Amino acid sequence: MPPLHTALLQSSGRPGDVAHNLKVLDEAAREAAATGARLLACPELFLTGYAIGGDLHRLAEPADGASARAVAEIAAEHRIAVLYGYPERAPEEHGVVYNSAQLIGPDGAPLANYRKTHLFGCFEREWFTPGDRQVVQAELDGLRIGLLICYDVEFPENVRAHALAGTDLLLVPTAQMHPFQIVPEQMIPVRAFENQMYVAYVNRVGAEGEFEFVGLSCLAGPDGVVRTRAGRSEQLVQAAVDPDFLKEARENNPYLQDRRPELYTDLA
Repeated sequence: MPPLHTALLQSSGRPGDVAHNLKVLDEAAREAAATGARLLACPELFLTGYAIGGDLHRLAEPADGASARAVAEIAAEHRIAVLYGYPERAPEEHGVVYNSAQLIGPDGAPLANYRKTHLFGCFEREWFTPGDRQVVQAELDGLRIGLLICYDVEFPENVRAHALAGTDLLLVPTAQMHPFQIVPEQMIPVRAFENQMYVAYVNRVGAEGEFEFVGLSCLAGPDGVVRTRAGRSEQLVQAAVDPDFLKEARENNPYLQDRRPELYTDLA
């Protein structure tokens, strides 16, 4: 299989302005596709903004809502898969809103929708309900794509569950803030190495409400080496996810084969 060229859109868009953020996404998809990217990943809650309080519920949409259809049109027009974060209203659960991420295929078809399982801080716990599915995956260009959101990746159990389920590329839209730069700088490469997968971590950037998002989006390989990293400004960065290198890395690093699950039962 050829490498999957992956683009990370490090941007906070315009908080509260979904129409503007869809335009930003469209421009990024056009630019990424023109350079050969097959996948574009956006940050956590990219469509609406993160620190917008009650507007999160006002702007929340179902997974098949108007914004999802708009993203599908963008993906199909540029022939690129798109992962985006948004507040998801659950039609079957009155008043319930999830912090979600949805992956749309390059033909505009929905591939996977994930609801954040580990909510961070009082802000998120006030506005969101946690999801209850740990592993959500999809297939793209022969690779198994997994989804987590921000704080989820900081729990090693979540990433290991993806490794055991065969995830090749873990996409992590995030809203990582100061002073937690250690996560993109050190934790993400370690997660990729110890679980023998690629991890794409795509962050918001700049001041928003009471938060200062640190950027530093990155894509790390199964050898723990960062293939691309953004700085502290709005950027579109790219790197390749190489299936051949992934296979070789898994053969050379026996972490998953050398596990002894019978010793770990107390962890649960």
